[in-house]
Amino acid sequence: MSASTDSEFNFQKIIAWALVIALGSVVFVVAMISIANTAKGTKPVDPEAANLRIAPVATLKIAAPVAAGGAARSGEQIYQAACAACHDAGVAGAPKLGDKGAWAPRLALGLDGLLKSAIAGKNAMPPKGGSDANDTELAAAIVFVANKSGGKFKEPAGK
Repeated sequence: MSASTDSEFNFQKIIAWALVIALGSVVFVVAMISIANTAKGTKPVDPEAANLRIAPVATLKIAAPVAAGGAARSGEQIYQAACAACHDAGVAGAPKLGDKGAWAPRLALGLDGLLKSAIAGKNAMPPKGGSDANDTELAAAIVFVANKSGGKFKEPAGK
């Protein structure tokens, strides 16, 4: 072997041993920490505290639909439950409640036109505004919104 090969070989040996010693040191420290924690005695896990730490950030609660023969919800109740989230803030271009200028061309469609549009969904609004309202309740919600926004609609029949 030549002198350069011997020095390269020695250098590689030194690096390899340094890595082995470093890795061994890390394993040793982790083992000592683990032994020290075990020696102290660990507290049993409090199930209530653990459940609080892993609880979801939010939950979704879906209201039960009105049973057959149950009292119909008012237009305002439907609006607050399903419509207000977008129409109070104007989310995704939804006309705001009370904005007569934005509602004027929509009010020109009349209750039947607005009801048809609401049942099918319009732009970003899902069908029935994402609610479980029946057609009469949905019409009542439209009347509520329309009348707060410059319209003069009559309450739907069956209300």
